[in-house]
Amino acid sequence: MSTQSHSAPAPADAPNLRLIIGSIGVLLLLAALDQTIVSTALPTIVADLGGLEHLSWVVTAYILASTVVAPLYGKLGDLYGRRNTVFVSVGLFLLGSALCGIASNMTFLILARALQGLGGGGLFVLALSVIGEVIPPKDRGKTQGIFAAVFSVSSVIGPLLGGWFVEVFSWHWIFYINIPFGALAVAGFAYAFKPTGRRVKHKIDWWGAALLSTTLAGMTLFTSLGGQTFAWDSVQIIGLAAVSLVSLVGFIWVEARAEEPILPLGLFKKNVFWVTSVIGFIAGAVMFGSITFLPIYLQIAKGVTPTVSGLMLVPMTFGILFSSAIAGRSMGRSGKYRWIPIVGMSALIIGMALLSQITADSSTAYFAFCIVFVGLGMGCIFPVVTTAVQNAVPMEVIGTATAAGLMFRQVGGSLAVAAFGALFSARLASQMEGFAMGNGGGEFSPAALRNLPDNVKALVGDAVVNAIHPIFWIAGGLAFIGILFSLLLEEIPLINRQVPKGE
Repeated sequence: MSTQSHSAPAPADAPNLRLIIGSIGVLLLLAALDQTIVSTALPTIVADLGGLEHLSWVVTAYILASTVVAPLYGKLGDLYGRRNTVFVSVGLFLLGSALCGIASNMTFLILARALQGLGGGGLFVLALSVIGEVIPPKDRGKTQGIFAAVFSVSSVIGPLLGGWFVEVFSWHWIFYINIPFGALAVAGFAYAFKPTGRRVKHKIDWWGAALLSTTLAGMTLFTSLGGQTFAWDSVQIIGLAAVSLVSLVGFIWVEARAEEPILPLGLFKKNVFWVTSVIGFIAGAVMFGSITFLPIYLQIAKGVTPTVSGLMLVPMTFGILFSSAIAGRSMGRSGKYRWIPIVGMSALIIGMALLSQITADSSTAYFAFCIVFVGLGMGCIFPVVTTAVQNAVPMEVIGTATAAGLMFRQVGGSLAVAAFGALFSARLASQMEGFAMGNGGGEFSPAALRNLPDNVKALVGDAVVNAIHPIFWIAGGLAFIGILFSLLLEEIPLINRQVPKGE
């Protein structure tokens, strides 16, 4: 077996480089949108296809599949080159989109969403890995910042686009629209990103891949279903936790002995890799764990519509755009990055402290001021940690290292959403104890809330606010821990060269 690895493609000229970045950006936007665009269309989809009991799986199937395959794409891209792996990823994504569009029942749609996720998960990893191949280290921060903004924009415009497609066309078009844009983007990528022409035989770590997939699948299902579909102390949830733990132990054992491991354990000996992994985990927990509950506050406590609540999150996107641009330029000029995550975590602390003071009567201006700090923090963290780790590892594992960073971020977010969700539900139930309503429970939709008397609306709003405050305090505490780990980060100057093998 050859131990050679694929070298990076020859540097692209400026027009081709712009085409590569633009094409990858479009593909990344499509994949990110498909995590959020379905939400506002779900009621219409259920009305058309039925299967209300399987509603959550339309979203969960995509997230589960994309989370599980992300590390595999990172390794396959390192072994066989990013170009062909992108084609496979896009092909699965577009095929899944087409099948979703023609779905005639809920089971078919869920399976098609899983197939779509198998492609979409690869696009996240490969987009960031391709940047590591074609752009010098000092210039990567700017592009990573653009991609970070893509994630933020998708979370805001996804629900709005989903509602618009349903109203103007039909729910089928939230999937069909991927096909023309995806085809054009991959054509541009194929034209600009030239193959190296090298073919090297490798041995794939199938056992490692299977055990890692089982671990991630178990963890994703544990956090997605726990406390909602199944009780935390149910046999199903305990079983998922046990499967995840056993698979993780088995994965570590296999990786220590594999010739070409999916996730080389030696990477954890590198300061930049393990510190940025911890920072990414914490940032994912703070971001996803806190902003997931902002629409609940806006729609239930303040009584705005889902569309308006999406628009009220736009200031966070502006914060990400601004700080990621500043961070990228700073890294490009100085070649240094260590101070940027510290600033980012500090901004998150400020944002969480401000959010912990919101009330049902807080003004729109105050809320915008709060979430701008959250955006500023995220824009300083995610692009920087990816750039730092790509600069610190050998080129032959750059995709693996990039995928690992995304994996830790996703796991951090999933665990935080589950934990914060349990805390929120428990505190809300306590706040609403003894309060009965016509629906017989404590679940309030924005539509139902509008029909309640003003005094009841105020009571519900106060209960939601009191239940959500501890989430922001805990998230702020996590951000402080993130500062401490950021102080441990080693700074390897970003210079315009690729990292040679073995460095």
